[in-house]
Amino acid sequence: MSRPSEPDRLLPVRDSYDIPSRLRDTPVGRLLEYHNLDRPFDRYDRAALLIGMCMDHRKQLRLPDQFAYILRAGGANLRPSEFKVSYAIAVGGVRSIALIGHTECGMSGLASRRDDFIAGLVDVGWDRDEAERHFRESVPLFEIGDEIDFVVAESRRLRARYPAVSVAPLIYRVEDGRLYLVREP
Repeated sequence: MSRPSEPDRLLPVRDSYDIPSRLRDTPVGRLLEYHNLDRPFDRYDRAALLIGMCMDHRKQLRLPDQFAYILRAGGANLRPSEFKVSYAIAVGGVRSIALIGHTECGMSGLASRRDDFIAGLVDVGWDRDEAERHFRESVPLFEIGDEIDFVVAESRRLRARYPAVSVAPLIYRVEDGRLYLVREP
C-alpha cells in the first residue's frame, strides 16, 4: 500500500469551521486562528501553549504577546530540549503543545548535505577530521527523515512522555506561509 501524498496528509485551515471540534476553543485552535485566520489578539498574562518548531529562518508565526513558550530546534526535534519542555509544563503550567514541522526542512536528508556541512566548518577554521566526526556523530540525533512522518512520531513520543498534555502535529508550508493540521494514521 502506498503512502498518502502530502495534500492527503495535511488538513488546511481556511476558516474556523476547518478546525476540528476537539481543537476549537483550545490553545492549538487559537494558534490556527491567529496565524491563518487573522483572529484579533487576545491578552495573555501567562503562556497557554508550548510551540516546538524548527529553527528555520523562513518561518514567522502571527501570535499575541505572552501566548506561548516557543522552542526552536532543527526539524522541530524536541528530544535534545526535553528539559525545557518539562519546564514549560511543570513550572509554566502549559497543557497543550503544538509541534510544528515544515516543508523543505534542512534536517530532512542530512546525508546529502555532508560535504557542504564539512566545507562550511572548515571555512570557519575547523579541522577537517573534527568537522567530519562532528557530522558523523550528530546526524543520528538530528536527521528527521520525512517532515510529516517525523512530526507525527515526535508528537506520539511527547504524548507518551506527558500523558496529561495535548500534543498536536502541524506543518508550516513554506510555500504559502500557512499552518496545516496533520492527519494522523
